[in-house]
Amino acid sequence: MICRWFFCLLVLAPAALFGRAPLSGYKGAIVVDAASGDVLFADNANEISPPASMTKLMTYAVLADAVKAGRVSLKTVWTVTTADARVGAMRHSSSAHLQAGEHYSVDELIYAMMIPSANDAAYMVAHNLAGNVPAFVTMMNAKAQALGMTRSTFRTPNGFPVPSHRIAEGDLTTPHDFALLCRYLVTHTDILRYTSVRRRPFGVGQRFPPLEMTNHNHLLGKVPGVDGLKTGFTDGAGFCLSATAQRDGHRIIVIMMDCPDAKSRDLAVARLIERGFASLPVQLQVISRPPATPSAGAPAIHFNVPQ
Repeated sequence: MICRWFFCLLVLAPAALFGRAPLSGYKGAIVVDAASGDVLFADNANEISPPASMTKLMTYAVLADAVKAGRVSLKTVWTVTTADARVGAMRHSSSAHLQAGEHYSVDELIYAMMIPSANDAAYMVAHNLAGNVPAFVTMMNAKAQALGMTRSTFRTPNGFPVPSHRIAEGDLTTPHDFALLCRYLVTHTDILRYTSVRRRPFGVGQRFPPLEMTNHNHLLGKVPGVDGLKTGFTDGAGFCLSATAQRDGHRIIVIMMDCPDAKSRDLAVARLIERGFASLPVQLQVISRPPATPSAGAPAIHFNVPQ
């Protein structure tokens, strides 16, 4: 859990916290203007790494396409299978504790994916929408290619480690690629309806008492304007965060991957959010180490779908 003093610093000492102090302790990061796709900051943005539970954002993207096409609706109700429940019961698996025989709408399952990062809910979405999980993963990779995510490969609908626990055999992406996905989501879907929610009951009418879901994104309500998107953590991925914030009609997206702990990740992302909104000089660059991906003059983030 994030320490209270961290958020006190966010409020009480913005100059010290969000100045030009070095940023470090992550594998790769990027800051993007959501409207234009302009890259405001990039450091190792093409470094390949597991996205962990941020993977559920791609699961949502595929599901949102199906809803838009009329193949399924937010009111569609699916029944929890034994396989769904088994995913939630796996060791170290974040879940909504789905029980076989329960019935949930697509809308409720999205909240479960985005607020407590429920692996079982994502698994349930995948096999119901595509018939089986491998078929759904194929849809995820097709969507990634359509968005121009050339360095990304998805192998699960939830980002949970594959049975071999080999990083190379699991979900892989880069901060740059994931910014493409996040920019698409905030401009083409209703993702913020779900990711902006800090707390919500789950299972009303299905179980008593309902599960009180709490969002894993601790920047919500702490950093002005933050309304998404998704955290992620596994031993192989480290602590990851795809964040977005809007102020005065201007939205930015920050992706940070493979941090050593949640506190330093959240602090670094919060600082990058402030830098983005402060409209720092165009030549904004990495201070702590030579940038693997230059921020000055970096190409804009554009996905390969109609605007």
